[in-house]
Amino acid sequence: MTRFLAFLTSLLLIAGLATANPSQWRHEWPETNFQKTSIDNWSEIMSGGPPKDGIPAIDDPKFLRAGDKGGIAGNEPVITVEIDGQTPRAYPIRYLTWHEIVNDQIGGIPVAVTFCPLCNSGITFDRRVQGKVLSFGVSGKLRHSDMVMYDRETQSWWQQAIGEGIVGQMTGVELRQLPSWMESWDQFRARNPQGLVMAEPDFNRSYGRNPYQGYDSSARPFLYNGESPPHGIPPLERVVRVGDRAWPLTRIRNEGGVREAGVAISWEKGQASALDHGTIAKGRDVGTVRVRDRQGRDVPHDVMFAFAFHAFWPNGTWMVR
Repeated sequence: MTRFLAFLTSLLLIAGLATANPSQWRHEWPETNFQKTSIDNWSEIMSGGPPKDGIPAIDDPKFLRAGDKGGIAGNEPVITVEIDGQTPRAYPIRYLTWHEIVNDQIGGIPVAVTFCPLCNSGITFDRRVQGKVLSFGVSGKLRHSDMVMYDRETQSWWQQAIGEGIVGQMTGVELRQLPSWMESWDQFRARNPQGLVMAEPDFNRSYGRNPYQGYDSSARPFLYNGESPPHGIPPLERVVRVGDRAWPLTRIRNEGGVREAGVAISWEKGQASALDHGTIAKGRDVGTVRVRDRQGRDVPHDVMFAFAFHAFWPNGTWMVR
């Protein structure tokens, strides 16, 4: 699997470098303003394989009560969103693996729940920007192996890992990240027996299967030609990112959690990796992270691969002690 990924990566990198030019993209993106961009080197952007909307985002998802939902193994990961005054919601990674973006509304807040499998990046954003409510789709493009989203209202491109517009009218605009976290289905429903869980989308997909089998044990990321992380940290080790700081997950797990830089980061076993075994529920246990401030409030964060943190925060701080 790893050898195949390396071979496929080399082919796609060559193809991507050969066509990394807005003139090649205008027919598919006639409404995108390529004159406005924060990208200095277009070769950083390449095709991930699928075309625009080839990975279909989910709009207006349906929900079931946690106690009524079957078919999800207890250790499978979900992205949990808990907003004050609203019923907690769980978005199973078994669905996000195949759709990557869910456009939803919780109370009066329009949200985009996003997951980039190639970076293990799961982030929830407020979709309100400059007086508009944006809806997001999957562009089919990658930058540093991270999903490039687009908004349907202005056709601008957005970098998922940093929540910032990188091409088009919204270049330089930042989305507000909301507190959310990945935990196991068992952990969510034990805490929220009356919570809501996203129902299975009406698409013909192999939900529960991991199409990236063995990915998080690979030596190199898929479709990435940047530098490896410093301090000898493997590129596909998970790190907990809070702002521009990153804590290696191995350190947090070995120390039973950490308290520093104004946050408390805890770790609890019970969550399967979504990027290990071909069946998500059979993935190895990578555990669940929660990040809280001194008042015990949940803090926006991400549990991403180390190479992605280094790519998007090259001057970031590595909390390696």
